[in-house]
Amino acid sequence: MIKVVSVDNMRKSDAYTIEHTTPSRELMLRAGKAIFGAADWRPPVAIVCGGGNNAGDGFVVTELLQNAGIECTLFLLSDHFTEDGRYFFERCEALGVDIRRGIDELNLFGFATVLDCIFGTGFKGAVNEPYRTAIERINQSGAYVVCADINSGLGGDSGLAGEDSICVHSDLTVSIGCFKSGLFLNSAKDVIRQKVNCEIGIEPLESPAYLVEAADIRRLFDHRLQNSNKGDYGYVALIGGSVEYSGAAKLANLSLAALRSGAGVTKLAVPRSISHAVMPYLLESTLFPLDEEDGAYCYTHNTTLRLFNHIRSAAIGMGMGRSPEVRRLMEYALCEYSGRLIIDADGLNAIADMDRLRFKNTSCRLILTPHPKEFERLCGDRFEEFRNDLISAAKEYAAATGAILLLKGPTTIVTDGKTVYLIDRGCAGMATAGSGDVLSGILAGICGFVDDEDLLLGVAAGAYLNGLAGELAAKDVPEAAMIAGDTVKHIPAAMKKIIEE
Repeated sequence: MIKVVSVDNMRKSDAYTIEHTTPSRELMLRAGKAIFGAADWRPPVAIVCGGGNNAGDGFVVTELLQNAGIECTLFLLSDHFTEDGRYFFERCEALGVDIRRGIDELNLFGFATVLDCIFGTGFKGAVNEPYRTAIERINQSGAYVVCADINSGLGGDSGLAGEDSICVHSDLTVSIGCFKSGLFLNSAKDVIRQKVNCEIGIEPLESPAYLVEAADIRRLFDHRLQNSNKGDYGYVALIGGSVEYSGAAKLANLSLAALRSGAGVTKLAVPRSISHAVMPYLLESTLFPLDEEDGAYCYTHNTTLRLFNHIRSAAIGMGMGRSPEVRRLMEYALCEYSGRLIIDADGLNAIADMDRLRFKNTSCRLILTPHPKEFERLCGDRFEEFRNDLISAAKEYAAATGAILLLKGPTTIVTDGKTVYLIDRGCAGMATAGSGDVLSGILAGICGFVDDEDLLLGVAAGAYLNGLAGELAAKDVPEAAMIAGDTVKHIPAAMKKIIEE
């Protein structure tokens, strides 16, 4: 797994390293060398620097380019340098580097490569002049753009552009020390084409988040005993649907996703009136008709008792609509069910105003799968506090509820309040109706067979498998034309890729 840290964690870790092991000037030299070694420098190169240590890294790169005989020009937007930054700037001056000062001198026409060293990870707020104009000129340059540590204007924790939504768009971003969470969240994927991290001898002081790779989850999928049967891999219930949100094929995708993800047996529970519509799409799954009234789910104790009997994992809420009856089902599951309970969509709406202590005292292992808007409803008024630091928000919410939280997004956050996993898989084509249902099916399937000690990793594996299947689907189908069923079709190939990588 790859470590991902907050800006504050990186700042504290940097300060500790400087105090105890490595001088700041040596760290700046290492950072510059790492950036220089990570990129393909096509001359001529423009290095655009603001102030602070980010500019100092740029000065080191400039010196290395000059010594390597690569034509370069240093553009200064500020003359306020740190002590270490000034040291390396004066070395550039001594080498006779072409140095130009001020925004009026910033003409990037004709440069093949541009290095952005305007802001570091501590950037917050709006991008003021002359930096706004500088960022616009970098983005309009047509050059190959490299960013030092993080794209200028992008929030180091949030992955959000500044208040005026402007930041540098990069072909390559070279992170230093550890990846920062802002390189993965919100807008990051839209403004960063490729990113790499270069270690320079700084270890995180506080617990990092962990970016999940295929090797981390392979063992969950790659071996099954010959002497086993379907019961060993979990009986799974998938509970959703209504006349208003029937989507027969979509509901069948939910069930098929669970089977393709490793469940032994799946039971698809839908209101009785849509059972016949769903039935032709089901081959390997069983169908469980739910009591209803006017096409909407209607809670009855005896039916619910039979529904949950012998079920190891259950996913609830997809397309059920909002009603007191759905809330009654949620209350039963929270109080009486002892398996792994995945709540999504209308299930999340039904529990949004419940006391968090209800979640902490439940007999089941609770897994909540909101997208940001649903998470906002779960958090209530506190969401505005969390918007710029979703990892901390997710971690706090999971700790307060005792649940495993899977917060959907361009990079998915999975946490139990202690450990945080990030899953940087998926594509824009998955922004389509039914994709959340497919994820719920995958999660139910995996939660049907993983051991208790692997449950958190299993939830992360579900998000990874889902995202990778979507990526593989996008190779066969244009993203704009993708439907949720395309992701389901590629689950086997995604699992094979995880096993073989």
